[in-house]
This record gives sequence, C-alpha cells and structure tokens, in this order.
Amino acid sequence: MSIINTVNRSRPIAPDRQAAPLSLQSSVQRLHGVGDRTAASLARLGLCYIRDLLFHLPLRYQDRSRLVPLGALAAGDEALIEGEVLLSELRFGRRRMLLVKIADGSGMLLLRFFHFSERQREGLTPGQWLRLFGEVRASASGGLEMVHPEYQIIQQRGVLPLEPGLTPVYPMGDGVRQGLLRKLLGQALMVMDSQQAAALNIEWLSGKERAELNLMALDDAIRTVHCPACDVSLALLRERRHPAQRRLAFEELLVQQLSLRQLRERVRCQQAPLCRGDGRLREQLQSNLPFALTAAQQRVITEIGADLSCSSPMQRLVQGDVGSGKTVVAALAVLQVIESGLQAAVMAPTELLAEQHYRAFCDWLQPLGVEVAWLSGKLKGRGRAQMLEKINNGQARIAVGTHALFQEQVVFEHLGLVVIDEQHRFGVHQRLALREKGRRHGFYPHQLIMTATPIPRTMVMTAYADLDTSVIDELPPGREPVQTVSVPDTRRDEVLQRVQQACQKGQQAYWVCTLIEESEVLQCEAATETAASLAQVLTDVKVGLIHGRLKPAEKESLMVRFKAGELDLLVATTVIEVGVDVPNASLMVIENADRLGLAQLHQLRGRVGRGHQRSSCVLMYHPPLGQRGRDRLAILRDSNDGFEIARRDLELRGPGEVLGTRQTGEMQFRVADLLRDQDMIPLVNRVAAGMFSATPQRVQPLIERWLGGAAQYGEV
Repeated sequence: MSIINTVNRSRPIAPDRQAAPLSLQSSVQRLHGVGDRTAASLARLGLCYIRDLLFHLPLRYQDRSRLVPLGALAAGDEALIEGEVLLSELRFGRRRMLLVKIADGSGMLLLRFFHFSERQREGLTPGQWLRLFGEVRASASGGLEMVHPEYQIIQQRGVLPLEPGLTPVYPMGDGVRQGLLRKLLGQALMVMDSQQAAALNIEWLSGKERAELNLMALDDAIRTVHCPACDVSLALLRERRHPAQRRLAFEELLVQQLSLRQLRERVRCQQAPLCRGDGRLREQLQSNLPFALTAAQQRVITEIGADLSCSSPMQRLVQGDVGSGKTVVAALAVLQVIESGLQAAVMAPTELLAEQHYRAFCDWLQPLGVEVAWLSGKLKGRGRAQMLEKINNGQARIAVGTHALFQEQVVFEHLGLVVIDEQHRFGVHQRLALREKGRRHGFYPHQLIMTATPIPRTMVMTAYADLDTSVIDELPPGREPVQTVSVPDTRRDEVLQRVQQACQKGQQAYWVCTLIEESEVLQCEAATETAASLAQVLTDVKVGLIHGRLKPAEKESLMVRFKAGELDLLVATTVIEVGVDVPNASLMVIENADRLGLAQLHQLRGRVGRGHQRSSCVLMYHPPLGQRGRDRLAILRDSNDGFEIARRDLELRGPGEVLGTRQTGEMQFRVADLLRDQDMIPLVNRVAAGMFSATPQRVQPLIERWLGGAAQYGEV
C-alpha cells in the first residue's frame, strides 16, 4: 500500500493528554499506532521525532501502479502481475517445496515456495486468481519463476485497485516493518502539510536562493521522495538523480560540511602547547641526512612548523605519493615538539609499518640523543612495563607503535604531538582516544595525519573538511617511473625467468601473493606454498618469506636481511603494501593483481623504484579477464601519478572502498554520494562558508535535522 493511500485511509491522529497541536518537533509517540515498544524500536533507527521520519529516506522504489502481462516479463524484473492458478503440487527432494503454475492468456509463470503452511497450500488451488508482486528470475527448467512472491487471492481478474504512485521501500529494524513505516510517513506528511513550511523551519532557502542554486523547495522534495506519482521517472529515482533527491543530497552534503566546519571552529577555540623550539635538533637531523629535502617537503615542513607555533591545536593532513618522503617530514615535526620539552606519539595501523617507522626514527633521532620507545599489542611482560615507565616519566621523548598506544595503561608525561599514519585505517574514535591522552591542564596535543593514499580533491573537501591539507607533490630527484606490464599467469615461466635474470644482476625482487579470501591464515598458507615452489624452481636464488603471522622479531630479521642483500627474492602477502624501503629492489611481481584495488596496487608498486636503477612491476592475472579488469590494469600501466590513479579508483570502487570502511562508516549518507554528486561539492562549500558568516543561526537546526546526536562523532 502506498503512502498516499495510507494517508487517505489512516485514522485521525490520536491526540495526547494535553491535546497540544502536533508539530514536526513532537515525539513519534503522538502518532497513531506508536506505543512504548514501537517507539523504542523506532528510536533504534534514530526516529524519535516526527521530523526524523521525513528524513528517513527510501532505499529504493517498487512500481505497483501497473499490471505487467506475464508474456512481457523478463528475468530481473520486479513486477506486479495477476494470473490464474493452473497447477499446484507439492514436491519432495532435498527440500520440500510448493510449486504453483499460473497463466493470464499472454504467458505462464512458475511460483516456488519453500516456506508455507497447509492453509496456504490448500488456498492455492486451480481456478483461483492471484495478484502477486516479486522479482522474476530464470528457472533451471528454462522458463521464468518467482520465489516467495507477495500474493493475495482475488475474486476475479482486474478488480483490485492499483497503487496511485510508486511504492517506497525503507530501511527497517527489529519491530519496524514497511507497512508501519509507510503509515507513519503518511501521518508525518500530513503534519508537514498542515503547517506553513516557514513556520516549521523546514525551508531555509528563499525562493531567490533556490532559483540561483537550481534547487527544488524542500517540502516538495520531501513529498516527492516519499510518495512519487506514477509519472515520476523510476529510472531517475533508482539512480538517485531526480531533482527531489538532488535537493536532499545537496542538503545532506551541506550538513556534513557544516558539521566539520563547526568541529574545526571548536578545535580552533581550544588551547594547545606552543611548540616553537630552538631548531637545534632539526638542524642536526638535516645535516646528518644523506639526501637533500625536496622543495615540496620544505614547503610542507614550513606549514607544519607554523601550525605548531600557534596556541590552537594543529589539525593537518599531509598527502604524499609513494616515496615522496612523508616520514622525514614527520620526524622534523616531532623534533620541533621535542625541542619545546614535550613528547610525541607516532601511530601506524600495522605492526610492519609501525616497525618500519620505529627503525627510521631510531636511525635518525637516537644519534641526536633522543630516546624512542616502541609499543605494540604483542609486546608483553617486563619489556612492555619498561616501555610504559619510560613513556610515563618522559625518558622516552617519542613513542612509536600500533593502536596499543591508546590503551588505558599508556600514560604520557606531556604529549604535545600525535602523528597518525594511514589515518583512514583507524576509526575516528581511536584518534579521539589518543588525542584525549594528551589532554593536560586544558591543553590538547597537535595532530598530524599522513597518508600515502592520494585522495581526490572532492573527497578531501568533504571527508577531511575539518583538516588543513598539505600535499608533497614532488618525488626525490633521480627517481625513475616504474615500468608496469600485465601478463596472464599462463606466462608464469617467462616471469620466473625475468626474476632469475634480475637476481643474477645483483638486483632484488618482491613476489606478492593475494587471495580473494580475507583470511590471514589462508593468505599465509598461499604465500608459504608459493615461496617453497619458487625456491624449488629458482635454485640459485635466495628466497625469503614474510607474512602477517610471523612474530615481530622474525619480520624484522627478514627485512634486515633483505635490505642487507642477504636475500634475493622476498615472497610476501600484502603486509608489505606500506612502509618497506629497500632501494635495491627493482622488480615486483603481483599475483592475481586483478583482485586488488587500484590504490592498493599503486601502493605495492611503490615498494620498487626507490633506488636509481630502472624498476619494473609485473601484474599477473588469471584469464579470462573481463573488460573492467582490463581497464583497471591498463590504468596502472599508463600512469604512475597516484592522484590520477586515486581518481580513477574512486570512479570504479566508490568512496567507501577508497577511504576505508572504518572511516566512511562514520559518515554514511542517506541519499548523497560523493562520486555521483561531486559536481555539487564546490557549490556546497560556498554555501557552507556563506552560512557560517552571514546566517549562523541556520547552522545548528540543519545539523540536528540530519545528524542529531551523531554530529558528535567529529569530536576528534
């Protein structure tokens, strides 16, 4: 039943004891059919007030406004149909099932039921007419069928009225079903229509502003998405490109932008320690480095230095392509804080990357007299207790580790800077926990967030709008682009020969094993088998193996041996995606490359080409390769530009995959889509800036309308 029908047929809204007029700010319990238990179920969906229902948007739509002849059906259709029962039989096999064959003069269709009662079976007898709705699929016998369709028995063909418009399908929860949501939405729309939009504070744009922005009126948009008429394009609604959905997407993107700007303003009002330093340690480090910093690194170091010298907490995102030298930039920021008498923490998402950072910081900072602590979840007993003590008493000026850094037992003497690498792999609450550790006497630590995953500009403008952004857009001099080729695994012998030739020339190589399964155990088993088979074939090549289940000491030993040239070929899982730096490695082979995302492939490829010799990456795939797979591998072959690859990755996989599920899980959109709606983002930013400066009173009501209490997730 559509919302329009529900509105027309629903009983009058029950008044509460005070008989106060209903408004969109009224509790949902004032609506007919909502008792305490239902209200609790609705609250779990975030539906506490009548206004919340208006912004509980449909996931999709069904067309129950027209009957489709059986002869016109095709597999994949979702359709309303009628037919006469020709045959009904109970069939036994691996599963008991009820098969019903119907016809309407234009064709026939099979209905298949696995769960049914005896009463249902007896009701589906030859001669009965049925009205049904469901998805059509191809049956094993070659015809078409519906499995467990919705149905009702009718007296004769074509007597039941059709729905007057498209039927919305909503997100549901325990105790909250479609029928209830549609009835409640009908009542909520009546409340909206009974009052003037301006008085409701529903519409916040003037007619002139809407015309300039080419946007529908908000109440019209809400009415359209909840009860679209028959003449509304179902295709546009399904693609979420209808003007009504565009209006709501604009507002949702705007709210997300406003909430992040609001967070940014709150952070700027907080106090952070001034970290100017005397420059002594930074000058020593730069004079000790065997290379000169690029102009891009120097520019970003200057930007960070200015932030650290301010009394409000730095919130800066540093993007840099693979090999651009982000770690040394972070080290100089750490030294500026240490020169000011404070501590720093460096957090990485994996043990391997954290260990790489630990070794780099030890190599650079220990000669300067700076003690570096190491902390991970696998560090136990006395060693862990000693590290905790050094962090607590300030003996260790810098602590490097994994998420173990924000555990309750870790207490800093005075934390001045938090550096988070590959931030999108952490949930924002983990960032919050580490930031809170540095809160001392009303002061918050500065935050520096680094990523080697280039993020397209439109995503930076939305997902990271609360951060200042720096880009290291220059590679060290002498770096050659990595030559990339894709080959089928039927040419594995040629690839093996290429590996042997590279190793005979004194170069080193990686062989990366990937599986579809996320299981670390299965990936390690595959890598172990691959290492054994490669060692058997490449008898004069020294083969090593590294994967996520090795102990930290074993991984470190292997990497030290590989970097020292004691191993020629390192077989690995994707644990080497980030952090490993072996300049003599000039060849990488990635098995099943078509199963990885473009950004991850680019990260892996970045492990070679870090020296001065020509380097290559071989992307092996299992044929046949589909068109999309060919396109993806072609992008890698044609480009070494991480930002261009990230842009194409966004187009192919969407923001959830590119940013990481833990990051995007905090900002799920109901109707907006960062890729589809990216053309609106510059306009959204302009409107957000104007609201903050000209009409700040509009900001909070809009945020509460869409986010409610969820806006607090940004307190990081």
